[in-house]
Amino acid sequence: FLAGGTSAFVASDKEIELSVDGTPRTLHTFADDVDELLADEGVQIGAHDLVAPGRGAELTNGDAVVVRHGRPVMLTLDGRRRQIWTTADTVEGALRQLGVRAQGAFLSVSRSSAIPRSGLALDVLTERTVTFMADGRERTIRTNAATVRDALADSGLTLHGEDTTSVHPDSFPRDGQTITVMRVTADEIVREEAVPYDVERTPDASIFTGTEVVTHRGVPGTRRLTYTVRAVNGVKQKPRKIAERIVRAPVTERVRVGTKRRPASVAGADGLDWAALAACESGGRPDAVDPSGTYGGLYQFDSGTWRSLGGSGRPQDASAGEQTFRAKKLYVQRGASPWPHCGRRLHG
Repeated sequence: FLAGGTSAFVASDKEIELSVDGTPRTLHTFADDVDELLADEGVQIGAHDLVAPGRGAELTNGDAVVVRHGRPVMLTLDGRRRQIWTTADTVEGALRQLGVRAQGAFLSVSRSSAIPRSGLALDVLTERTVTFMADGRERTIRTNAATVRDALADSGLTLHGEDTTSVHPDSFPRDGQTITVMRVTADEIVREEAVPYDVERTPDASIFTGTEVVTHRGVPGTRRLTYTVRAVNGVKQKPRKIAERIVRAPVTERVRVGTKRRPASVAGADGLDWAALAACESGGRPDAVDPSGTYGGLYQFDSGTWRSLGGSGRPQDASAGEQTFRAKKLYVQRGASPWPHCGRRLHG
C-alpha cells in the first residue's frame, strides 16, 4: 500500500516551465491544469492578459506555460487619440504588435522604453508626404511634423507678415495633402467724405407764413475713412474699413420759419383778374422761370422787384398766395406797367 501511494505521488508531480512577462522559471507542481497552476503560483489573470496554452488546458510533465499581462497605452497616432491594450513590454514591441509604421516616425518616448503594468502615454507622428505650392513653385517633402507650420519649416519656406496657408497653420498635415502658401500684402487707403449738416428750424411770429429766413448757414463737415486693401498672391481683395474719424464737425444751419398770417387783401387791387394775368405771364405756374433765368413765378418778377416788395429768396420758390399778394402791392405802386403785354388781362 505504501509503495503504491508513493508511485501515485510521483506520477502526479510534474516539472513545468512557467514564464511570466518574459521571465521563465522551472517548478514542480501537482496542478492538473493551467488555471490550477496559476492559482497555486498566485498569478492573477485579467481580461487583457495572454495565457498559452489556454486557460483550463491540462498539464503534463515538461509543459511550458506562458503568461503575458496586458498593458494600457494611451496612443495618439497622427493626432487621433485612443486607448489600446498590448501584451508587449516595450514601446517597439507594442508598435510592431499594433502594426504601426514606425520608420521615420516621431515618438514621444524611446522605442526601447519599457511599458509598465500601469501603462503609459505614447504620441506617434508617422512620416507623410506633403506638397506645398508657394511662389509659383511646387515642393514635396517627407515629414513627421505635427502641424502644417512645422512642415512648412521643414520645407524651407517661411511665412512673413500676414502670410498664411490654405489650411490653418496649426492643423495636422495629412499624407498626400497639397497646401497652398498665400503671400499676403496690405496697403492702407484714406478717403474723405462730406458729413451733412443738420437744419434747426425755429418758429418766428414776426415773419409771414411761407417765408423762411436763414440766420446761420450750415456747413458740411468732413469724415476721414481708412481702409485696408489686402492682396493674396497678387490678387486684390475687397477693401475693409478699419478706422473712421470726424476731422471737421458740420455746422448746423439755423432757419427762422414764419408763422405770421399773411394779408390776402390789398386795397385798390382786390377786384382785378389776377388769374388771367398769371395765365398770360407764366401759364399759371408758380415755379415758372423764363429762359434767361431773370424772371420767375406766376407774375414773372425779377429779383430786385421781388425784394423791394418785401419778398425773400426767389419769387418762384414762394407760395402762389404770397406771389399774388406781392403782385397786388406792385400794381398799387405802378399800375399794370410792369406787365406791358399781359397787363390788360387784369381788367377782363
